[in-house]
Amino acid sequence: MSNNVLILGPSGSGKSTSIRTLDSESTYILNVLGKPLPFRGYKKKYNLDQKNYYETDDWTRVVKCIQVVNLEKPHIKTLVIDDLQHVLSNEFMRRIGERGFDKFNDFAFHFWKIIMEAKDTRDDLVCVFMIHNEIDDTGMSKVKTVGKLTDKTVSPDSTFTTILHSNVRDGEYSFITQNDGFHLAKSPIGMFEEKNIPNDLKFVRDTITNYFNDGEDE
Repeated sequence: MSNNVLILGPSGSGKSTSIRTLDSESTYILNVLGKPLPFRGYKKKYNLDQKNYYETDDWTRVVKCIQVVNLEKPHIKTLVIDDLQHVLSNEFMRRIGERGFDKFNDFAFHFWKIIMEAKDTRDDLVCVFMIHNEIDDTGMSKVKTVGKLTDKTVSPDSTFTTILHSNVRDGEYSFITQNDGFHLAKSPIGMFEEKNIPNDLKFVRDTITNYFNDGEDE
């Protein structure tokens, strides 16, 4: 079982930028929208020739990619899916002409299937899901999905032990590690010493790995 991590927050708050610190030789990027990654020289680090990069918004291919990384790429220790929300929203737009509620059952199943596929990967693989947030009726930040059915049946936040909320304040980018009454965030007791940590995905990955290995390095 891999250590799945959810990173949510608004666009421009540092989610994708946090990838910059990861080791490209042990990292695989699944870029859902195919947009340029927001850090210098990413094309030299992540590309098809390096076999550590793939672009798709098709949920079946996302699932297949997770399977391939898990079974055929043992040197990959971090899989980043950026941005999961667009897998749902793009499918919604392609099927917008369909009437009835069956398509929302499909959206919920596809979301669940992707998360469960990652959950069942090997122990030394950290799967990082990046997704946009939205504000609910109570003023609380939450995972942005397509339709209330996904929220009710999948309950995305309950499927992750670690959720970090990206945040930018006075030009400083960070991840919030615990729920503060507004930001949806959580992490196991003692995993992170600070409520706000740098938006450094290598630091996040190393901290999580060491924590669940009882403080031992890999």
